[in-house]
Amino acid sequence: MTTVLQAQQLWKIYDTGSVKVKALKGVDLDISEGEMVAIMGPSGCGKTTFLNCISSLDEFTAGEVLVDGQPLSEMSDRERTDMRKNRLGFVFQSFNLIPVLSAVENVELPLILKGKSSKDARVIALDALDAVSLKEWAGHLPAELSGGQQQRVTIARAFAHQPALILADEPTGNLDTTTSKSVMELLVNLNRNKGITFVIVTHEEEIARQCTRLITIQDGLITSDESLVGMDGSEEE
Repeated sequence: MTTVLQAQQLWKIYDTGSVKVKALKGVDLDISEGEMVAIMGPSGCGKTTFLNCISSLDEFTAGEVLVDGQPLSEMSDRERTDMRKNRLGFVFQSFNLIPVLSAVENVELPLILKGKSSKDARVIALDALDAVSLKEWAGHLPAELSGGQQQRVTIARAFAHQPALILADEPTGNLDTTTSKSVMELLVNLNRNKGITFVIVTHEEEIARQCTRLITIQDGLITSDESLVGMDGSEEE
């Protein structure tokens, strides 16, 4: 199975001047194509820092991260930007939708910035919205959508360009219980039916248990790595 992401002895140290905070302490982790990996741990344990480092949104202090076998440390700033744009998708707790653009325009904008024609971008964006059951809401502004619908638009935007990996930081954090369940069902279906690889940071065990693998981080170290379900969705023995 193809390895999409590797973290090798990953360290992140924040130097405040008076104290050095070791947020990550030599983390090793391989993630394969098609996995749905949940990362849990107490507040301040390093899980969001890990997500930021593997996505190159934040620089790591030591070690290496490889995306599709390409080391981040050898990339220029431009190459890292291109890698994020082409190979990664992002879903955050805050939806980060552009308020003056409709749902379909929010989804198609990154595609146009990548060089797709307006016509092709519109077709891909509508297909992505259809996959998250929002095609009929394509012309609506974010303010006209519920929180769950806005997160679905965010998810459509994240996978429309067919990334190698989607990184999600508390994707249900701003949603009520019923909407959280609906959004998580959507992510699971995208993983199972489209083979999209996910890394999901969450503090909710109920969310994590729907993934195929659960990583626990404490004090900047991985303390457990548990397989939850088989790739076909069946429970592991």
